[in-house]
Amino acid sequence: MHGEITKHEVVIAGAGPTGLMLGGELALAGVDVAIVERRIDQEVDGSRAGGLHPRTIEVLDQRGIAERFIDQGDKHYVVLFAGSIINASDRSTRHNYTLALWQSKIEHGLADWISGMGVPVYRGCEVTGFDQDESGVSIKIDNGRLLRAKYLVGCDGGRSLVRKQAGIDFPGWEPEISYLIFEADMHDEPILGLRYGERGLHALGKLEEGKRIRGVVTEQDFRQGAGPKLEDLCDALVAAYGTDYGIHNVTWLSRFTDAARQAGTYRSGRVLLAGDAAHVHSPVGGQGLNTGIHDAVNLGWKLAQVVQGSSPDSLLDTYHAERHPIGAQLLKTTLALTALNRGDERTSALREMMAKVMNMEEPRKWYAAFMSGLDIHYDLGDGHPLLGRRMPDLDLVTKDGNVRVFSFLHDARALLINLGKAGTLDVSPWMDRVRLVDARYDGSWQLPVLGEVEPPTAVLVRPDGHVAWVQGQRGLSLSDALCKWFGTPSIN
Repeated sequence: MHGEITKHEVVIAGAGPTGLMLGGELALAGVDVAIVERRIDQEVDGSRAGGLHPRTIEVLDQRGIAERFIDQGDKHYVVLFAGSIINASDRSTRHNYTLALWQSKIEHGLADWISGMGVPVYRGCEVTGFDQDESGVSIKIDNGRLLRAKYLVGCDGGRSLVRKQAGIDFPGWEPEISYLIFEADMHDEPILGLRYGERGLHALGKLEEGKRIRGVVTEQDFRQGAGPKLEDLCDALVAAYGTDYGIHNVTWLSRFTDAARQAGTYRSGRVLLAGDAAHVHSPVGGQGLNTGIHDAVNLGWKLAQVVQGSSPDSLLDTYHAERHPIGAQLLKTTLALTALNRGDERTSALREMMAKVMNMEEPRKWYAAFMSGLDIHYDLGDGHPLLGRRMPDLDLVTKDGNVRVFSFLHDARALLINLGKAGTLDVSPWMDRVRLVDARYDGSWQLPVLGEVEPPTAVLVRPDGHVAWVQGQRGLSLSDALCKWFGTPSIN
C-alpha cells in the first residue's frame, strides 16, 4: 500500500559486500536490520572484484564463515607490486594468502549467511530520499514504501544517493585516466599478461573456463561516463596491441577512472557511510571490496550497542576517527600504484628500481602486511604494541581444551582473555557484552612487521578483533576500558 510505514532499527542502502557484511554484523547483535537493494537478485554484472586479502579472510574466520569462501577460491601466497611478484608466504597469520574469488561468489556467500539469520532484503527498489530528526530517519523507497529507522547506513556505491542527500562532501583528486574492463570472446589468440602503455596498464587473462577473456585496457584519450561502446573497446585494444583480436560476444563492458575521492565525514547525525559510498579509487591493488568489509565490521558492533542503548551515541564518532585515516591512506596508495603503471621510460625506470627495493626483506614484509590489511592500527593511545592492532588467532589452552581465539568471536561479542591467575578479573557487569576466558598460551606472540612482542597477562578484544586494552598499559584501567567501549554496566 502506498504510504505504508515499516519500522526497523537500522536500514542499509545497498546489498553489495559492504552492506551484506554490515547486515550480518547487526543481526548477530540482535538488531532489527533491513537492506534495500535495487537488484532483484544477488547477481552482478561481470566478475568485478577478484579476491579476499588475508585480514578479510580473518574477519570472516572471526564469524565462523571463512570456509564457505575458502572452499571456492584459489590461494596465492604472493602480493603484486607494479607488475612484480613479491613473496608473502611468511605473513604471521593462518591465512597467509590472497584468495582468488570473484565478487559474485563473495556476495552469494554473504547473502546466504544473512539469509540464515532472517535479515530482510527489499529487492528491486532503492532509496530515493530521507529525512532525519532527533528520534530517527524516515526513508522513501521508489516502490512507494516508507521505512522508519533509528539509523540509515549508505552502502550504495560511489555515486551514493545517501551521501549526496546527507550533504556530505566528497573531495579528492579529479580523474586523468580512463580504463575499459570487459569480458568477451576473441577469434584470435591474445597476448596474455601485463603490458605497460604510455598512459597506463593493459592486461588480458582467461576466465575460469579457459576460453573467454577478461581484460582491462587504458584508453588513449581520457573519457568519462558509463555505457562505453564496442567501438571504444576496439579502438583501445588496437592502440594497445595493434589489433582487437576479433573481439565479439562482449558480455560485460564498463569504464572506470583513476579518480580518488573520500567522504569528508563518515557520519552526519543518524546517517552513516561505508564502503564505496565513503571512498572511491582505482581498483589497482584490489583494496576496495576488502576495505568496505572492514568498514562494516568496525561499524557494526558500535552501531548495535548504540541502537540497543548500552552505549552513548558518541561511540559512533570512533567509527569515523578510526576508519577515515585508513581510507585516506588507501587513496594515496592507489594514486601511487596508478602512477607506477605508466609505461613511459622514466616511470618504467622508477618501477624497476622500486621493485628491487620492495624485494628487500624489511620493505617486503612491510608491503605484504600493508596490502593484506594485517597491519591496520587504530590509534587507541600509548601502551603495548598490541593496542589498536588485530588480535592474533592464538591456540589458547582453556579448561575446555585448545581453543582458537577467533572461535570466541563467532557471535560478534567482545572477549577478555585472562592469561594470568584464573579468577582475578571480573566482567560480570558487562557479561551480556563481554566474554571472559581464563587461558594459557605458551608460544611467542607474533605481529606482522613488528615481529615478536611481549606477551600480555590480559587483553581485551573488541568484536571487530582489534585490541582495546592490555593489562599494564598506562592511564586506562580495565573498568575504564569496558565503560569506554562497551557502555554502562548492566544492573542486576
